[in-house]
Amino acid sequence: MNSRLTQIGFSQRVRLEWLERVANLVLAGNDEVSIDGALQELLVDKLSVGGDAKRGNREKVITILTKIWVRPPRDLEPLRRDGLVLLSGLPRRERIAVHWGMAHAVYPFWGTVAAQVGRLLRLQGRVAASQVQRRVREQYGERETVSRAARRVLRSFIDWEVLKETARKGVYTSGLTLQISHEKVIAWLVEAFLWSHTRGSATLGTVLRSPSLFPLQLGEIGPDRLASVSPRLEVIRLGGDEDLVTIRGPAQEAQGEGVP
Repeated sequence: MNSRLTQIGFSQRVRLEWLERVANLVLAGNDEVSIDGALQELLVDKLSVGGDAKRGNREKVITILTKIWVRPPRDLEPLRRDGLVLLSGLPRRERIAVHWGMAHAVYPFWGTVAAQVGRLLRLQGRVAASQVQRRVREQYGERETVSRAARRVLRSFIDWEVLKETARKGVYTSGLTLQISHEKVIAWLVEAFLWSHTRGSATLGTVLRSPSLFPLQLGEIGPDRLASVSPRLEVIRLGGDEDLVTIRGPAQEAQGEGVP
C-alpha cells in the first residue's frame, strides 16, 4: 500500500524561496546536518518553535522541505536526483515547475488540493477556499486537520504566486502560469504526477491536461518521444488516440482515489 496517497503530510505553509534554498544547499553538496542547521537559521525569525508542542511549526516545515529535496521516500530517489539536475539548468523563473512536481510526488495531498483549485478555475475562473476545503474533506474525511492543511496549501499557492487574492476574502483567481516546452521537464513532470496517482498509471492526455498541474501549461509530447526521453516511463497503446503511461517496474499498490 502506498501510504502517501492517504496521508496529509503537507500541513504547513511553505514558501517557494525555502524550497529553492534547500535545493541549492543539496546541489552545493551539503550533508543533512548542515542543511538542517541552515534551515533552522533561515526560519528562526519566520516561524515559531511552537511552545510546548511536541513538534513546532518550524520543525514541521523543515520536515516537509527535507522530505521533498533531501530525504524523499526511497522509491522517489531517482525522481529527486533527476529533478535536481533539471533545477541546475533552468532559469529561476522556470524552476517552480520542478518544485511543484516534486511536492506533488512526495505529498499527494498537495496535488489533491491543486486538482480542486484547477477544476474550479477552469469552470468559473475563480476559486473559493470554502469550496476547496469541502471537496478535499470529501476525500480525506470531515476533520479540522484536513481543512487546516488545505488552507495552508492554498496559502502556499498564493506565496508561490500561482493564485492571486481578490477583493473578496477567501476567493482567488489565477496567478502565474508557465508554458513548459522542454521535453525532459515534461517527461519528468509526467513521472512526478504518476507517483501520486492510483497504481502509478494514467492516459497521457489525462496527465498533460491535469488540473493538479494548473500553473503549468505542458506542451504536447508524443508517446514514442516520451518513452525515449524518460527510461523510467512505459507507454502502452490502448487503441484509438489513447496511450497509457506507467512507471516501469512493479505496479504501485495504492488505496483510495488518485489525483485526477
